[in-house]
Amino acid sequence: MKKETVRPRPASTPTRMIVVSFAAIILAGTFLLMLPFSSRSGSVTPLWNALFTATSATCVTGLVVYDTYTYFSPFGQAVILCLIQLGGLGLVTFTAFFNLIVGRKLGLRDMQLASESISADTMAEMPRRIRLAVLASLLVETAGAALLCTVFIPKYGKSGLAISLFLAVSAFCNAGFDILGREGPFSSLSGYNGSPVVLFTLMLLIVVGGLGFAVWQDLLEWPRTRRLQLHTRIVLKITAFLIVFGAVTFLFLEWGNPRTLGSLPFFERLNASLFQSVSFRTAGFNSVDTGGMREITKVLGILLMFIGAAPGSTGGGIKVTAVAVLLCTVFCVARGREDTVIYGRRVPKSVVYKAMAVTTMGFFIVALTSLVIHGAARIDDRGLTGIDVIFETVSAFSTAGLSSGVTAVANLPSKVILILTMFIGRVGPVAFVLSMAMRTPPKRREVIPDGKIYL
Repeated sequence: MKKETVRPRPASTPTRMIVVSFAAIILAGTFLLMLPFSSRSGSVTPLWNALFTATSATCVTGLVVYDTYTYFSPFGQAVILCLIQLGGLGLVTFTAFFNLIVGRKLGLRDMQLASESISADTMAEMPRRIRLAVLASLLVETAGAALLCTVFIPKYGKSGLAISLFLAVSAFCNAGFDILGREGPFSSLSGYNGSPVVLFTLMLLIVVGGLGFAVWQDLLEWPRTRRLQLHTRIVLKITAFLIVFGAVTFLFLEWGNPRTLGSLPFFERLNASLFQSVSFRTAGFNSVDTGGMREITKVLGILLMFIGAAPGSTGGGIKVTAVAVLLCTVFCVARGREDTVIYGRRVPKSVVYKAMAVTTMGFFIVALTSLVIHGAARIDDRGLTGIDVIFETVSAFSTAGLSSGVTAVANLPSKVILILTMFIGRVGPVAFVLSMAMRTPPKRREVIPDGKIYL
């Protein structure tokens, strides 16, 4: 009798469960933000605006329809902070961590789910990486908040503690939310270019959060092993290059722009350029007016946001490793090689294919979303350009959260498409598509005849 290939139920796959967990957090956050006591006025927040805010917080994006401080009450701000923390590390990660803490043994399905959530290579290393992810995150956020307190407590008293904690969590999770609206709605960090403690603390939190749990673990083991894995070397080198490249280019392009760097003293221009370069990498804070940037600078921002951070991190984008794999593949093909080789190591073709798929899907999502928003919101009639639309769309897809002004004038269809784009960007385009698949392909290798295509 012929044996049938057993296909697992789609709902049982780790990818789908992770996507569902993010959706559940968003829906719960939407309900809480709609409650009257979540707003300072005591009024019910409209459904779509609450959903937009909850999605942006859970997907650690930072695009907002309301100023977080002036619109939301302390309870609403606390809800947003919890959504950022849960979204940054993932509900699955937190659930697995608490199960490990209380000594509960995880089943095979739970271990598969947790391994997928934190990008662990094997289930054997999952418990250690889960503990590292949660404990190190809380430790780094606490240290960052303590440094920020040295500035905000003298300035705001007891309220400075809440500001410091909110900013530290938001920066580490690459979310871009802040509660500095008391200095002016949507002002973000525009008043802190002269405060190295604030800017450099936030930059450090953003970079550390964007490196990824695998890199943390490898760096912690370096004193013992005295070697770094290929993944870590790629992430560190490309991250450093993009930060320096972005800062120098931003400084050059915006030096004389009175709406951004032109009105700042010399050292504040340097601080702002470095900070914006780091923030473009999916963080979402701004110390200058992003809407006032020159169009060529917005193109720079689009490039940096689209690349994003590292896999298994709190950041978004197509990921620096995907860019490295694609560039090295092009280089190897140009030299007549059939395999992609990086630092003397052959990259599996499955990794190359995934990098190509993520990048291609990212381009299509950005293009489609931009077309919909441009047509639905009638951008040309509002003094905005196509570059502004693409900037906003890439910001949503890469979960960067920097705005060129499109979100402020977005109508309902535009908000809906931005919500979907933020969600896809956070869970990953490939994971999103796989979670929507009605069937899981069999694991046995299919025999398919070759076809000829000319390139």
